[in-house]
Formats: sequence, structure tokens, C-alpha cells
Amino acid sequence: MASFKKDLFQRLLFLAVFLSISGVMSFSELFFIKEPHDVTAMRRDAVILDCQAHGEAPIGIRWLKNAAALTESERVYLLTNGSLFISEVESRKDKSDEGFYQCLAQNKYGSILSQRARLTIAGLSTFTQQPASITVMEGSVARFTCKITATPPPVITWEFNRVTLPLATERITVLPSGVLQIQGVEPADAGSYRCVATNIASRRRSSEAVLTMTAAPSPRVPQSPRIIAGPQNLTVAVHSTALLECMATGNPRPLISWSRAGHKSIDVHKTKVLGNGNLLISDVKPQHAGIYFCRATTPGTRNYTIAAANITVLAPPSLMEWPESVTRPRAGTARLACVAEGFPTPQITWLKNGEPVHSNGRIKMYNSKLVINQIIPEDDGIYQCQAENEQGSVLAMARLIVVMSDNRPSAPRNVRADTVSSSAILLAWERPMYNSDKVIAYSVHYMKAEGLNNEEYQIVIGNDTTRYIIDELEAGRNYTFYIVAYMPMGASRMSDHVIQRTLEDVPLRAPELSLTSRSPSDIQVSWQPLSHKLSRGRVSAYRLSYRTSTDGAVTQLELSGHKTHHLLEGLQPDTTYLLRITAATSVGWGEPSAWTSHRTPKASSTKVPLAPELQLESLNCTTVVLRWHLPAGSGTGLQGFKLSYHEESEPEGPPTQIPPHLRQHTIGGLDPRKKYHVKLLAYSFMGEGYQADQTISTPGCVSVRDRLVPPPPPPHHVYTHSNSSSSVFLHWARPAFTGEQTVNYTVRCNPVGLQNASLVLYLQTAAQSLMVTDLDPNTNYEFAVRLHVDQLSSPWSPVVYQATLPEAPTRAPVGVKVTLIEGDTALVSWKPPDELSIAVTRYTILYASRRAWAAGEWQILQREGSVTMALLENLQSGQVYLVKVSASNQMGDGPFSPAVELSVRTDAHASQTHGTAFSDGFYHLDQRSMTGIVVGVCIALTCIIICVLILACRSKTRKSSATKSIRQAGGQTPPTAVCLANQSQAESVEVMMPMMRDHFIDAKGGTNLVINSYGPVKPTVEKKRRKRWNFFKRDNKDVKRVSSPSYPYHHGTTLLCYTETSPQHPPSSLQGLFGPPGGDSEGSHSSEGSHETGDSGRFSHNDTEATNLSLGVGSRLASLHGEDSEASAETPVLEVTEKELHLHMIPMTETTLQEQEIMETHPV
Repeated sequence: MASFKKDLFQRLLFLAVFLSISGVMSFSELFFIKEPHDVTAMRRDAVILDCQAHGEAPIGIRWLKNAAALTESERVYLLTNGSLFISEVESRKDKSDEGFYQCLAQNKYGSILSQRARLTIAGLSTFTQQPASITVMEGSVARFTCKITATPPPVITWEFNRVTLPLATERITVLPSGVLQIQGVEPADAGSYRCVATNIASRRRSSEAVLTMTAAPSPRVPQSPRIIAGPQNLTVAVHSTALLECMATGNPRPLISWSRAGHKSIDVHKTKVLGNGNLLISDVKPQHAGIYFCRATTPGTRNYTIAAANITVLAPPSLMEWPESVTRPRAGTARLACVAEGFPTPQITWLKNGEPVHSNGRIKMYNSKLVINQIIPEDDGIYQCQAENEQGSVLAMARLIVVMSDNRPSAPRNVRADTVSSSAILLAWERPMYNSDKVIAYSVHYMKAEGLNNEEYQIVIGNDTTRYIIDELEAGRNYTFYIVAYMPMGASRMSDHVIQRTLEDVPLRAPELSLTSRSPSDIQVSWQPLSHKLSRGRVSAYRLSYRTSTDGAVTQLELSGHKTHHLLEGLQPDTTYLLRITAATSVGWGEPSAWTSHRTPKASSTKVPLAPELQLESLNCTTVVLRWHLPAGSGTGLQGFKLSYHEESEPEGPPTQIPPHLRQHTIGGLDPRKKYHVKLLAYSFMGEGYQADQTISTPGCVSVRDRLVPPPPPPHHVYTHSNSSSSVFLHWARPAFTGEQTVNYTVRCNPVGLQNASLVLYLQTAAQSLMVTDLDPNTNYEFAVRLHVDQLSSPWSPVVYQATLPEAPTRAPVGVKVTLIEGDTALVSWKPPDELSIAVTRYTILYASRRAWAAGEWQILQREGSVTMALLENLQSGQVYLVKVSASNQMGDGPFSPAVELSVRTDAHASQTHGTAFSDGFYHLDQRSMTGIVVGVCIALTCIIICVLILACRSKTRKSSATKSIRQAGGQTPPTAVCLANQSQAESVEVMMPMMRDHFIDAKGGTNLVINSYGPVKPTVEKKRRKRWNFFKRDNKDVKRVSSPSYPYHHGTTLLCYTETSPQHPPSSLQGLFGPPGGDSEGSHSSEGSHETGDSGRFSHNDTEATNLSLGVGSRLASLHGEDSEASAETPVLEVTEKELHLHMIPMTETTLQEQEIMETHPV
């Protein structure tokens, strides 16, 4: 018996393997021999679309047009081989044959769908751009352009005075894009031009444009290169032709060169240059995509300008991984893989027997893979993976074979469902009728009964129970349930489906309010109906409450459950109102919303714009999209919009200015599961308009815990290219996952090192590339991309960094100065332009004499951007030179500074014009500086004149006093004394022959040296300051003044010195060195005391010190002397009651004078 069972098992296993192999082998017999391809035909032409399939007969062929079944007619019918024949192509609007065609082949194993083919009817529309008349200068360039839409693309030629021009000559170039370029315009080129477009459908001629030529100035002034027609961003299909135009002007004629970003090489085998610098790439491939730079350079210099453009290459889908046919048992799992590449990234869809596969509880699509769980017999068939983008489509096929088993248990019976609450349902069933003893587990499946593409949930329980409570359901929802029994060899069939509804509950939350005002006395309140998940049943009523912000009395209105708006009238103008709303179901009222504020307009605001009609939409858990439009008549004089938003219970932030032409704005970087208040108003010349207020709650970011699928991976291969000084082009690759779901991307952009998070820019797009504009020039930015699909958000991609290109300088260098440093050499210096964000890489210096400037002959010097000076050499004497400077970088040249003049003197007067040459270096001082210099010079001259007058007056006084002194000395006075007759005489003698106590004085006038017993005497600075002012003081007190007598000195005679003592003030140690304190006191310059007493031999000791200021010799002892005199600064004259004069006879010889001179040179 055992051997019989073993033999039966082996035969059954062999039969199953044979059937599976034969099924797969027979499937390979159904495939397409010919598939339809794109066709362009003339109207009333005959067209054949091929379709031939091979496989096990019989094979049926059907055709689809625009995804719908095609109806045959006398004009459109199938041929015997399955191809579609159209006898006369029609192009009428109500009866056109244009569209997408596919054929469907079917046999007993299933159906397969062909690739998509497009039928296009040839045509030639009118010109969308006509050539325009232009006026150019002789020797410059001329450019005409025309544009037309046609299928297939037309061939464009040009006519000059109705005569066809050649496509390319030495000076004339005709581009395939419809551009005519003429280099070095000559008088013979003046005339009429028009373009002619031709294809298989028709021929059209544009209107004529006139080229007018003007004479060029002689000689021609040098001009920097300027690109007048730069390359434009292109999007081309693979294997087509890409043309980048570059046309530049300048004097001399610039040279055109091309390069690629990132130091990529240009494909020389597929690339050639048309005309003077246009780049033509034939048979474009994906590796040709990227940024290209056109550079126009002045011959023989480094002066150039650059223009850039990006080429995007579109590629049709191509399969990298194909699905394979599989054999699976019932209740098993099948996985079919399909990977495709192309640009844009292909969308992958799955077909079963030619029909789209919809995701449900058992069938899911992950990462472009088709996964079928709990396989049933109906899943058997042919599956196709279709990868499609705008460039075409490609399909691959595989078969799923379901193997049946006779020993499986029957399905569970008598399935019942009872509602427990608003979120739970009790499910019960009976065991299978057959083979129930082999059941090891049950699988409970449930999903929402309404809607498409609902997700199916599965719960596995043991075989020891036939009851289970399913919770966490939505309130007021219908659910469908079925049960499957499992055994070791497979699963049973599905049980019968049962449908049960959960109970209703109070709403989970209140609707979001939108508030606007149509007049100063009303508020329009509107709201969106709650979703079924939030309402938890059918909403039966709304309760609207409102009050003013200063009044606590609340007014309530109950509204019907089907209403979504209400107008509050009779309100106070210019008043802030608080509003909230509550929703109710048959169970009861839910929680009210938070108070929302709205201010009614002022009563005088009747001409300002009305409130925009605002719509908010949560794009994902962190992003909200705003869309609005203005009511009719509110766009007059519109200047823009003001947008403000803030989180609930948070202070309102500053408004954001939005340009008047925009009607959409994206707010990014929000927190999930938060409520935000959004306010928008329009403003015009009349003032701010009415305000629209609305609230919105961001959804929660779905995590792995919320759904049984992982979040999508972030986009990868993010790369950036700077397209200009204000834009950066981003492109990224989409990660491999479900192809049929809608995908959105968020691009984050901010300058590197940004501290203010509110300045981060968030941009939304559905494409895999984005041009970020309105950026700052020469600034380093960081970019990151994240992906959103079906309420799932991926992490941010790794950050990439890209700096914008710098702008060409728009200002000239400042502070240009030219200084003649030798006879034929000058130094020119300058400061960079006042543009902090613009980098300078090169300076250009132009200089020429007046004669050369008149002839347009400038000499050129260039320096690196870090150098701000240059030498002008070999200048000609007797000439006046003009010098100007400009700044440049890789983006172009800036303007030149105003011309600065430099006069070069002749060699004969070089020594005499040195001051002039020096002043030329400061020729460019501004008017304010020159005014200051003139005023200063005038003040200095005035002071000098005053000093000269004072010296002249004192010189006269000196002469008269000297005459009197000599007369008195010779007649009445002994040789050792001088008597003063009056105050003026005393004053003169004090000036001429100053004396100091205990000092040795040269009384003869042979030297200015003043010494004491310790060495030469030098007055302090403080003494100078005091004597300068005390010169004008006069003391009228009746006091006795003690003055040192003066003695004329004669060689070989003796010199008298005196000392004075005061019993009231015993001398200190310092006084012993420098004399008593009275000697340091300040006194009057006049000698009124002597005049009163008649004692002409008394002099003020302070006058001696004042005269010593002219000696200009300093010493340590003199400084100590000055410090000691500070104590007596308040006593102008020494008052004494008793004085003793001790006279000593000191012989003065030649040796003594020499010692005095040595001591003056080397003070102690």
C-alpha cells in the first residue's frame, strides 16, 4: 500500500510539472511579429498600420484608438493579417483619424497589447513670428528670424529681393531653426528679405523685411565683444539634431568658441560649426546633455563675454529588467519585476490580458514590481509591463500560471458580521465542510466597500477559534469581509463576502473656516465639508458663533448640514470679530473650532480691491499650496498681494510681498498636524484691499507604523549647474518604486550659512528637473530634494552645493588717479567698483594722446583683478593723455570710468614743472577737497602776514631802545650797569638782554647762551605756554618788583651776578639749584614797578624766562625747574620787603665763552 501511494504521488508530481512547463511553453507561442509605428500622412492618403501576431490558433486581433475600441467602417477596416487599413485619411474636427493606435492579440492563454503608434496628418500653419526690418551699420552684423509650426518640420530658406539665397556662404548663414545671419554687412546687402517654409503638405512665404545700412564712422571706435543672439535652452529627442546659435558683434570682429561645463569634452565627431560660430550637434545622444558656453573674444586680447545654455536630451523608454513567467499554487504569492530607463523617467503600468491592473488588497505595486498575494484561479493570465513617457512606450510580457490542488479544504461557511461600536465589528464563521481537520490557521481579509484602489488588510489567527473582533475602523463606514482557511499544502477558496457598517460618532473636529468681506458691514463665512474620516458619519447641522473682540456676548446660528457658507450682515465697520464653528451628526455635537479673527473694512474703503477668493490645499504634511483669483473689476491698478500666516496660538509674522501677476504660492517648512491661519489681501494705488482669512490643518506624515509599507527613498543623483548669475538648474533621478502613483517633489534652496530659517526657499514640482531663478549673483547655495507620494514623504536627499555665476560689472572703477613719476612714465591707480557681490578678474586700461584719441587709436593695458595700479610708459613729452579704466569678469565687461587727463611737460622745463607734475597727480581731487585746500592756504598766508607785521613793529621798537641804551651807557651809566629811564626802555632791554638770578649772562650780546652754576638752562614747555599768554597781561597792583639787572658784555671784562635772599622763605634744595620760588613765578612783561620807584635796574625774572624760550635747548634741570615752579603759578610777581644784592666779579675770557658753547651743545 505504501509503494502504491508513493507511485501515485510521483505521477501526480510529474503531471503538475508537465502541465506547468507545457503551459509556459505554449505561452511563448503568442507574440507580435509586427507592431504599428508612428506615421505622418497627407489628407486623403491611404495608411496601413501593421499588426501581426503569432501563437496557438485561433488568434483574434482587435484595434484600439486612444485606449477605446475602434469601430470598423468602409473607410477603416482590418486586413486578413490583422493590420489596420485606412483608405482616406480625414482631418476634420468632427471626424479626424489623428490619434494613438494599438492592436490587441488574443488566444486561449490570454491577450497581449502592442506598442502605441501615433497617426499624424501633415500640415503647415501660419507664421508665428515674421521677420522684422532692421537698420545696421556698415561692416556690422544683421540677423532675421521667422518661426512656423508644421508637421513634419519644414525646410526653411530665405529670399533676397525675391531671389533664393544659398544656405551658406562666407558671410551668409541660414540656420535650420529659421534664422538668417549676415556677417560684415555691405551696401549690396541692403534690400528686402523673406523666409520660405516648405514640407510635404504645403509651402508658405513670410512677409518681407527691409535691411537698411548706414555708413560707419571713420575711423571705427574699438568696441568690446557683445553677444546679440546667444544660445537658448533646448529640449531635443535622442537621435535628432540640436542647434545652438551664437552671434556676436564688436570691433575688431570677435572670435566665437564653445566649451562645456564641468570640463567635459565636445564630441567632435557629431559636432560642427555653422557660419561664424553656431554649434550643430547631429545624432544627439544622452551624453550630449549638459550646459554649453559660447565665448566671444576680441582677437589678440583676453577681453571676452560668455553666454550659456542647457541641452536636455529626451530618450524613449528602454527595459533594463523584464518580467519572467512563473507558476504558483493557489493562495501563493507571485512577484513580477520590471525596470526601465529613459528621460523623462518612464511611468510603469501593468496590464493583465490587455487591461490595466488596479491595486487592491491582494494586488500591490511596489518599486515597479507587481506583487499578487493570495493567488486565486482568476489571477491566471498574461501580464504586461508597459514603460511609457512622452517619447514613446515599450512593453514586456510574462504569464502567471495558477496550479490547483484537489486536497485543499473547502471555504469557511456562514460568515456573519455584527457592529459593536463606531470603530469595531465582530466577525464569526463556521469551519469548512470538507477537510476541516487539516486547517492550521484562518486569514481574515477586510477593506472599505466604497471607492477604488482601497487597501486590503489581513489578519492571521489560529484554528482554535471562529470569532474575531476587528477594531480601529472608521465610523459610519461600510466594510467588506471574507475568510480563507489554510492547510500545509495550500489555502481554501475565499468565503462569501459580507458587508457591515460601523456606527456613527460625533465629528472628530470642526471644519476649517474661510472669511472674507464684501462690504464694510458683512463677513462671508465659508467652509469645506469634513472628510468621512473626520465627520465619522453624516453631518446633520452646523453651529456658527461670533462676537466682537471687545464684547463677551456671543451670537449663535444653527445651519443645515448641507450648507457650506453663510453671510453675516449688519456688522460694524473697522471692527475685529471672532468666529468659530461646530459640526454635529445624529449622535451629537463635536468640539468647536478655535476662534478665528477677521477685521471688517473701513467704511471709506469702497474703491480698494475686493478680497481674493482663496483656496488652500495640503500638498503633503509640511507644504500648503495657495491658489486665488480676484473678483471681476478688482484688478485695476493692482500693485501686488500681501500674504501672512502663522500657527494657531502663535503671533502673526510679517507679511510676504507677492507680485501682482501671480495667482499661486507655496508655503513650505510647516509642522505636521498643526493648524495654520492664512491671510491674503490685494493692494493698489488706493490702498490695501479687503482681507481673506482661512485656516488649514497640515496632515500627519505617514510613518512605517501607520502603513505596512516603508517610506520611499529620497531622490538620488542630484546634480546642479549654474545657468546664469541668477539661476541654477537642478536634475535628479527618481527612486525605483510604484510607477502609476502621482509623485511630487519639494526642492529646498538657501544660501550656505543662512541663519534665518524663514528665508529658506521651498519649490514644488512634478518633474525631475527644475530651474531655480531669482537667486543672488556670485552666491553659494545648497540644494536638497525630497519626494512625496500618496501622503508619504521621503527623507531629504544629500545636500549639493552650487554657486551662481557672477554678474558682469555694471559700474566703473572709482578713484582713478594718474601721477607723473618720471619724464615719460606715469602711475595710474584706481579702486574696485562699488559692487560688493561682483567679482572682478581683470582690469582694462585704455590711454591715448588727444591726437590718437581723435583717431580712435587707444593703447590697451590689462591687469589681474587683484591689481589696482599700472605704469604708463614711453609717454611723449608735450602731450595731454586721456586715461580710463574698466572692470571685467568671465561674464563680461563693465563700463569705462570717465576719462582722466594727464599733461606731460617738455624736458626743458622738467625741473620747473616738478610742482605742476606733482599737482597733476592730484588733478582729480573733488571740489570739496579743492575748496578746503584753498581756504587753508588763505588762512596760512594771513597768519604769515600778521607775524611779519608784528616782527616789523617790534624791530622798530628794538632799534629805538638800543639807541637809548647805548647813549645812556656811554654817558651816565658805568660799564657794569644799565639804567632805564622809563617803562618802554625797560621792556626793550628785557627783550634784548634777559637776565636770570644766579645765572651767568652774556651781557655783551655775543651769544644767546644762558647758564647757571650747574650748566645750560632750558625752559620747559609749560613755560612757553604761560609766557605766550602772559605777554599780554598787565598787573596794576602796587607792589615792589625785583628784576635782575642786565650787563653788556665785553671780551676780557668781568660779569656781575646777584643773589637775593628772603628770611620768610628759606631756600630748599631745589631752590638752591634753580633759585628761590620767586624766580619761577609768572609776572607782567612791563615794568610798572620800576617806573613807580625810579629804579631802572630792576627787571622781572619771568621776562628772562620768556626770552629763553627762543633758545630751543632742553635739559633735565630745566624741566625740574619748571616742575618746581608749579606751586607758585598763582603769584605773578615776587613781593619782597627786604633784599640783599651780592655782587661778584667774575672774569670772562675767551675760554669761558667756549665752555659755554660746549655746555649748550651738551647740556648736563
